[in-house]
Amino acid sequence: MSEVIFSVFPSENFIDLGLYQFGWEQCDPSHSYGPAARNHYLFHLCLSGTGRLYAEASKGKSNEYQIKSGQGFLLFPNQIATYIADQELPWEYAWLEFDGLRVTESLARAGLSPTRPVYRAHHKDIYQTMKDEMLYIVHHKEETPLHLIGHLYLFLDSLVRSSASPSAQAEQGGRLRDFYMKEAFAFIEQNFQNDISVEDIAATCGLNRSYFGKIFHESTGKSPQEFLISYRMTKATELLKLTDLSISDIGNVVGYPNQLHFSRAFKNVYGMSPRDWRYAHGGKRHR
Repeated sequence: MSEVIFSVFPSENFIDLGLYQFGWEQCDPSHSYGPAARNHYLFHLCLSGTGRLYAEASKGKSNEYQIKSGQGFLLFPNQIATYIADQELPWEYAWLEFDGLRVTESLARAGLSPTRPVYRAHHKDIYQTMKDEMLYIVHHKEETPLHLIGHLYLFLDSLVRSSASPSAQAEQGGRLRDFYMKEAFAFIEQNFQNDISVEDIAATCGLNRSYFGKIFHESTGKSPQEFLISYRMTKATELLKLTDLSISDIGNVVGYPNQLHFSRAFKNVYGMSPRDWRYAHGGKRHR
């Protein structure tokens, strides 16, 4: 006998990503739904068994898909579809109906479209996370709307990452890495004169120090600490050449309140003291 869990989400006040209804069902043999269309995106994940999907590909024409355990299917807004459980091995599935401003771009990155509605996982560990997030939502309808939306974001992220091919995954990772580097450079540029640490820069990017250090070195060829010192020393040479500020004042400006520490760091980079560098490069002498 068919078993069903069905819930309607209690709030529609989420613009970027919203949830409408969700559930789980162990279907009877040959149980069918449709033909019907939804107003929002509807994703089913087959947890066991198998079934068939007939989804509209163009006006008046539908494509047939065999869906098995571990796969899923996405129906798009206003797309007419029918799906039928297998006679011998009827499927068990969970579903989420969702929509929002962030959805279209995310699903495109996942490679899903009205003519390519079948979800196949390329990354088993991320697939498991996606499955867990779906089932969490299904079994925790009593949680607050904001709490459930948080898990919906995790579901959507896992859906995209688990279905992306290795090449698409690398491309997405590259774009994300570029974003982190821009955030790090902007933070350093705005705060190099302050007492900042690698942990501070990593925190700005929302990353732990170890992982941040790894991707930073891969992107720049330097550790974050080396880059920060190099940036400060470059700023120091500009001030040495273009101003008549004292060595002590310049040290303060670039984040070294202790003149001895500044001079030592400068000499490690340029092989001479700040004063000698100023004279050698025609800088203004401090009066």
